[in-house]
Amino acid sequence: MTRRPRLLLAALAIAALSWLLFAAADRALALAQRFLTLPTWLQWTLGLVLLVFALIGLGVLWWLLRPRRKRRPVPAPDRGSLERRIGQLRERGTDTAALNAELSELDRRRSSARVYVALFGEISSGKSSLIRALAPQALATSDVRGGTTQSVTHHDGQLPDGRVLVLADVPGSREAGGETHETLARHEALRAHAVVYLCAGDLTRTQMDELRWLGDFGKPLLLALNKADQWNEAERAQLLDRLRRQTRGIAATVVAISAGGSERFQRRLADGSTEQVERQRTPDIEPLLHALARLTAPGAEGLEPLREHAVLAGVHERTGVLEAQTRAAESERIVRKYARRAIVGALAAVVPGSDLVIQGALATALTRELAALYGVRVSDVQIEDFIQQARLTLRTGSSIVLAVAGNALKAFPGLGTLGGGVLHAFAYALIFDSMGRALSASLAERKTLDQQDAGERLKGLLADARGARMRQLAALTMEAWRERDEDHAS
Repeated sequence: MTRRPRLLLAALAIAALSWLLFAAADRALALAQRFLTLPTWLQWTLGLVLLVFALIGLGVLWWLLRPRRKRRPVPAPDRGSLERRIGQLRERGTDTAALNAELSELDRRRSSARVYVALFGEISSGKSSLIRALAPQALATSDVRGGTTQSVTHHDGQLPDGRVLVLADVPGSREAGGETHETLARHEALRAHAVVYLCAGDLTRTQMDELRWLGDFGKPLLLALNKADQWNEAERAQLLDRLRRQTRGIAATVVAISAGGSERFQRRLADGSTEQVERQRTPDIEPLLHALARLTAPGAEGLEPLREHAVLAGVHERTGVLEAQTRAAESERIVRKYARRAIVGALAAVVPGSDLVIQGALATALTRELAALYGVRVSDVQIEDFIQQARLTLRTGSSIVLAVAGNALKAFPGLGTLGGGVLHAFAYALIFDSMGRALSASLAERKTLDQQDAGERLKGLLADARGARMRQLAALTMEAWRERDEDHAS
């Protein structure tokens, strides 16, 4: 288009816009005149309505256009407090070797002053092929079936500026039955100074979750679109644009590469038959090399604070899981101990009685011990209120407790014919087991003695007659009954 037609189109566009603005202004003046002729009370009402709609509109506009908040890394405790927690776990008999090894590896890599880069992504995304392209001397293998990498391996790769990186080839995620391998991959990603995340197309929800997870730990991250030669230039540009929008604030750079590797296809021969052919694809990773050079420019010393934060945050989470597992096991032991004591007390009673009012001293001791286990401070008044609420629950539900206990005993040969004393003892076992489990679950979740929450959990457990739990309580009752008979016989 020549200059004169362009000027003509621009003049027409300006004229049209001017006419629209004039029409809008004329309409606004007409509305204003009609508004002024309205009664005062109606003017105020319409004015307030318009103000509300204007504020709502501005709020929606701000929500749509507001700048994205910068992602905050997962918090990490200081090294000293973390080591104290690990030491406390070790004193309680918990195996903390993996946590101690992680901290030792943190120190070892810091002292080596080498830059570690982890290659992360789903199976069959081309990580092993990229390792061979980045480090030609590496012996990494790949297979079209996926899931070839089963452990973490390290290889030296060189950047265009001559700097050497330690490349970590990690197992791929989303492999069937590969949870252990995925855990290895995540741990290695946290240990690395930077991460290259490989994808082979649009990101799935699972891949976005992995990228957010890495971003939450503050990992310097590159997103590499592998096998980019399968799209034409326009398709590739469109895909890269989508990836950049999806990973804004997470990935430092998005690049398109081809890691090479082998491909298999069928070739038709002159005689009409076909044969399977495997050939090597030429890698094209220059964009990734330059992006890695920029990302790792601060060197090991400059990237170390982020790496240390990620490792300590990861160890913090793993320590929390181990603490919860240790508390759960200790809670199970405490509940079983008091259930057994309740059985012994019930069997020793001369007249068992018909109501199922719990033994107050045992209930108080159980509550105190579980609260101490979960670090929850409780007063005598709180304990008394909780036990009183449990008494009311048991009085109103005594028929249910006896029915559950009686039906459970019938399922175990020999126990169902031993009489009311055993039934009474089994009922107490059910009561204390239910109360202990309900209180333990409530304390673990609420971090306080929530009587209402614990009471609701207690009601549910008292009416729960599932086999595994009932078998454990029946075995505990039978064991206590036999010991009592042996004591009487001696």
